[in-house]
Amino acid sequence: MWYAGVAWGADGYTVETVDDTGGSVRPRARFGRDRIDDLIRHLAAARPPSGGSGSADGALVTVVDSTNGILDGRMMSAGLTVHRADPPVLPSRPAFGSVSALDLARAAQRDLTALTRLDPRRGTQTGRESDLDAGIAASVPELDALTAAGRCLRHGDRDRPEVALTFDDGPQPPYTGQVLDVLERYGVPATFFCVGLHVGGYPDELARMREQGHEVANHTWSHPFLPELTRSELAAQIERTAEAVERTGAAAPTLFRPPYGSRTPQVMRWLAELDPQVVLWDVEPFDWAMPGADTIARITVEQARPGSVILLHDGGGDRSQTVAALPAIIEGLHERGYRFVPAGQLAVPAPASVA
Repeated sequence: MWYAGVAWGADGYTVETVDDTGGSVRPRARFGRDRIDDLIRHLAAARPPSGGSGSADGALVTVVDSTNGILDGRMMSAGLTVHRADPPVLPSRPAFGSVSALDLARAAQRDLTALTRLDPRRGTQTGRESDLDAGIAASVPELDALTAAGRCLRHGDRDRPEVALTFDDGPQPPYTGQVLDVLERYGVPATFFCVGLHVGGYPDELARMREQGHEVANHTWSHPFLPELTRSELAAQIERTAEAVERTGAAAPTLFRPPYGSRTPQVMRWLAELDPQVVLWDVEPFDWAMPGADTIARITVEQARPGSVILLHDGGGDRSQTVAALPAIIEGLHERGYRFVPAGQLAVPAPASVA
């Protein structure tokens, strides 16, 4: 068996591959942020010869850590087996970036049972959904306080027939461009919560968002599980993403969405100090799990209410079903009398009526 660790840093990704003895079997490979397809092809080509001493001849295990939530969906869509290594089995991280690719590969080689195999239907948080839910439940007082201060949007005014389409985890060709095509055809604005690591790799997509009048927002640098970050790591994830967006010519985003909606009371206190406006959602058709375009459209239209924030995805995996569902979502909500606005506009109070 071979084990391939995939590490991230400021400029892209590094891959190291070891065999069942922990020895390197392929040269270290580096991939810029715009070379994800090449990275996946590199992994797909890493197949150990049969007849070796490993427990599963010809098998490759790909390993990411819990601060990298960008790649696993794309890798699993390509047929790769992906495991997540969590902090207890890894050395300390650097100030910015994951542990090394070699550390990730050797963590799997030492004890694969200590890692979590990811399920495409459950996503990056496979196996710790209860931790995610517990953190969200414990954070209700902090979330309510942030909402009362006008610093968190869960939905807009329930008396205004407006909804916001939001897209997470991009930019990612070809799906971001295909989403933009549909939005342009219908003349509908949206909000794109972008990951900083890929912003610099796809400036054309950011330029097109800006030219079409869409809102660009912050979704961290590498899509980490926030409860495992320190305050300085959380600040770097947000600040570096804002800087990357600014370098494309767009304004620094003020809206921020936590990956997976992950939070704890401490994370919410840090976000209050760091000062972004947090945007969550109240409509989620789980398009990332690829339940089918018809299902995505039906759930979205059925769940939408005045003021709804709709969570969809243009990145992080195969988003062809989301693209296919989008016309039916827009037409269905138009038929119900809704108009589309950027998420930031939902947070703006309606103007007072004039007597």
